[in-house]
Amino acid sequence: MELKLMMEKLGAPQTHLGLKSMIKEVDEDFDGKLSFREFLLIFHKAAAGELQEDSGLMALAKLSEIDVALEGVKGAKDFFEAKVQALSSASKFEAELKAEQDERKREEEERRVRQAAFQELKATFST
Repeated sequence: MELKLMMEKLGAPQTHLGLKSMIKEVDEDFDGKLSFREFLLIFHKAAAGELQEDSGLMALAKLSEIDVALEGVKGAKDFFEAKVQALSSASKFEAELKAEQDERKREEEERRVRQAAFQELKATFST
């Protein structure tokens, strides 16, 4: 669904079968999904001339291509700086998620310790 929405936003909408074909072409681990590594593989294959000219992957690669002759070095620099910022934002989001998960684990461990202490105290008074 994310690939479908991205292709629509880039102005190159694909059919369901076209999207499946795109994923299948670079899906190295055969999970039916695109990992970040597999997504990057699209651009590597495009640069190496390994994609069919009429494939959705080639359309995606061309849409995100920067022509330095046309855009100039500053345009390419801005593009890559925006990409780096997007990646760092994703890393920040991942760090926040990990912190939340760690906090939940810590709270769960504290709950287990309190419950064990309560059971021990309960056993002391039960005998």
